[in-house]
Amino acid sequence: MKRYKLIIAYDGTNYCGWQIQPRDITIESVLNEQLSKLIGEQVTVIGASRTDSGVHALGNVAVFDSDTTIPASRMARALNHHLPKDIVIQSCEEVDLEYHPRYQDTRKTYEYTIYNAEFNNPITARHHHFVYVPLDAKKMNQAAQIFMGEHNFISFCTTGGQAKTFTRTIYECTVEQKGNYITFRVTGNGFLYNMVRMMAGTLIQIGRGKKEISWVEEILNAAPKRVKAGPNAPAKGLTLVKIDYLNDNK
Repeated sequence: MKRYKLIIAYDGTNYCGWQIQPRDITIESVLNEQLSKLIGEQVTVIGASRTDSGVHALGNVAVFDSDTTIPASRMARALNHHLPKDIVIQSCEEVDLEYHPRYQDTRKTYEYTIYNAEFNNPITARHHHFVYVPLDAKKMNQAAQIFMGEHNFISFCTTGGQAKTFTRTIYECTVEQKGNYITFRVTGNGFLYNMVRMMAGTLIQIGRGKKEISWVEEILNAAPKRVKAGPNAPAKGLTLVKIDYLNDNK
């Protein structure tokens, strides 16, 4: 028995998230189905990050166990031949059987993309959140700096998550504008349910001038009391860029 590690990119538009659902098509269910057909045995992948419905990924991670004779060096190309075009395996390697993609120290990086113009851009509309009201990206970046460090993010998640604690550490948090595109990029040791989308929604409110930069600090300082933060920004603007494993023992 061997364990294979996959790096997976996907457009989440047509899927109800990563995790298997009883009646919906998900990234996990498609991978299980196509891997099982390719290898000729029942395969179940274990994912590192359970992205929500409509969320995209450039570097999600998953593992699966198999007795297949297909070498890791050929697995990505062989599997991509069977997968739909909006799911692409970026790489495959063999790892230790004890290797688990979730139970390790990691840093996850997400990007939230906003298209800020009078009219929408249909070419990239599946991957950005369109905001026609002018946004002040410089103010948004100043506000984003306040997220840096260790904080209780109870106000930046929706109820229904399974987290036992709400403290997370943010290592990088920036907002940059290039033309009409505004990108919120954040790296942390973990994220709560809808945390990045609520952070993005909060920064958009500041960018619109509806709230001051100090609002972020007020929300964080109110913890452990849950207070109202910005709205949950639409899923289609969010992409899981990469997962870095700090002690990647293969």
